[in-house]
Amino acid sequence: MESAQGEVETSGVSALKKWGPLGLLVVAAVVVIIVVVSGGGGSDDTANETGSTASSESSQAESTEESSADAQEETSEATEVEETQTAEEETPVSEDCPTAGDARDDLLDGVMFYEEAVTRCIADGIEWGERCDEETGLLKLPTSNPPACFAPFEGDNGGATARGVTEDSINIVYWRWQENDFILKYITGPIANDDTNADAEASLRGMLEYYETYYETYGRSVNLIFYEGTGLISDEVSARADAVKIAEEYDPFMVWNGPTLTNAFEDELVSRGIACLSCGPSQDIEYYRENDPLAWAFGMSAVQANLIASEYVGKQLAGRNAVYAGDLDYQNQPRVFGRLWIESGEASVQNEGDFEDNLAEYGVEVVESVAFTLDPASLQEQASSAIAKFKAAGVTTVMFSGDPISPRDFTREATAQGYYPEWVHIGSVLADTNIFARTYDQDQWANAFGITTLSARVDPAISGAPFRYKWFFGEAAPADDSLGVIDPWPATFYPIIQGIGPDLTYENWKTALDSADPTRQGLTSGSFSWGETGRWPAELEYDFFGGDDVTVFWWDATKEGFDEADTLGPGMYFFADGGQRYLFGEIPEEDIVLFDRETASDIYMEWPEGEAPNEYDPLPSGG
Repeated sequence: MESAQGEVETSGVSALKKWGPLGLLVVAAVVVIIVVVSGGGGSDDTANETGSTASSESSQAESTEESSADAQEETSEATEVEETQTAEEETPVSEDCPTAGDARDDLLDGVMFYEEAVTRCIADGIEWGERCDEETGLLKLPTSNPPACFAPFEGDNGGATARGVTEDSINIVYWRWQENDFILKYITGPIANDDTNADAEASLRGMLEYYETYYETYGRSVNLIFYEGTGLISDEVSARADAVKIAEEYDPFMVWNGPTLTNAFEDELVSRGIACLSCGPSQDIEYYRENDPLAWAFGMSAVQANLIASEYVGKQLAGRNAVYAGDLDYQNQPRVFGRLWIESGEASVQNEGDFEDNLAEYGVEVVESVAFTLDPASLQEQASSAIAKFKAAGVTTVMFSGDPISPRDFTREATAQGYYPEWVHIGSVLADTNIFARTYDQDQWANAFGITTLSARVDPAISGAPFRYKWFFGEAAPADDSLGVIDPWPATFYPIIQGIGPDLTYENWKTALDSADPTRQGLTSGSFSWGETGRWPAELEYDFFGGDDVTVFWWDATKEGFDEADTLGPGMYFFADGGQRYLFGEIPEEDIVLFDRETASDIYMEWPEGEAPNEYDPLPSGG
């Protein structure tokens, strides 16, 4: 299956969303360093490509494979549209409409999508417009998971339904880090990314135009305020000052993105009643409950990431020999686990304790746990001490959760000390991208494998946000290198407001998410959901975090290929079983095959079977 040759099973694909798929995100690409704050748990945090995502927040152009577009109003007969605008309208069961009894009663007023219109036997009476493929009931977008067509809206949308909302606009602030932020530059140094903030702004405005050409926005367009931060991504004082200025001068409906190393920005905005969509590093679940419905995140919570990571270790690694270690002696003995994790505050310590408690439930003992901090001045010293401890404790298998920079120091030090364990990737941010993994000691990273929220890659010439931008505008995006980590915000926002309808409020934002099924799961796309989905243990209650699944992958130090910046070189991640994804509770007991190119994919040069998008010509800008 190497490079996507041959057929791939897609039996794991779930049903489409009830009101059309949310834009799919690669969480680890979205958040650059969420682990720096949430520590032992995993991504969320955009982090991002996201989530990648780590999500988390920024800095690597990992392709966001599935997004979808949004709308400009299309004209139709007012009477026909009005027929579709009340979701609670009842269509009596009759010979003329035998399916009317299956009509839904949980859509918000003014919302009607194609499949539901068919159920109510009213689809033929609606002018769906050029953006809709009426053969499929989906928008004419070149993505493998396009959203449903929604009935064009006419009439009174209620005007100022919420703060930052008028009859024809929605104020959105997109926060962007300073171009001279030396902390971010240290983290993203290995990436050949020359995109400026001006490039990013122009590209984001272009993507809004793309979305609003296709999605139904009920007479409103986003009024984008592009805001450059006034301090470093770790500076609490400037972060809070930025939030105050945004609230008082721009009064937005919502803020996208934020400083990735402090929660002060999000805290200040939410305290002022302004909604945040991944405005910073992930916070604990109680924070989201207390601030419901204003705070939302792309990636898994640390608690969720801990659960699925411990399940992977317990089912796939525990009780087996360390067969993937570089040391032959290790290969012939049962695994002895060590833990290397980034400490960034009290929450990270708590998360790590929870993870090790979860492992204990699978009978897994961590014989040596080492915390480190992302401090360039002391990282080498920390690496020397950590490797000496692991080696002395006989650790065969190092479970790593951290940032994308520190593995360079730890792996080089391991080689210097003649120590060759297995390296297990557990919820790190951007360490699961080729562009960063190529900077690590390859004698060490050749023994690396684990889980990632990223999905199997597809040739960027046929997929991802940069591809869709070029398809729509006929030229590359100004921020071609980083568009993949910008796009998740509009890609998530537009599908949700399409499901909300004309009465745009924070409460209806939550209601729309509650009525939506999880997005479709495929080899090249993870599944996202919010609300009460039943995917996580009942004690987690309502889910404010989007990402739900992972795939297993491994590093091939000799395979040549293109990294996420389109640079040809040796070293590629391979996705086991072509990118098969697992929800919590689905990781099998039987061995998942690793280090076998024939059963894995590094990058699909063609879409896998069942996931190829339809081909369409783009609509003129403005619909």
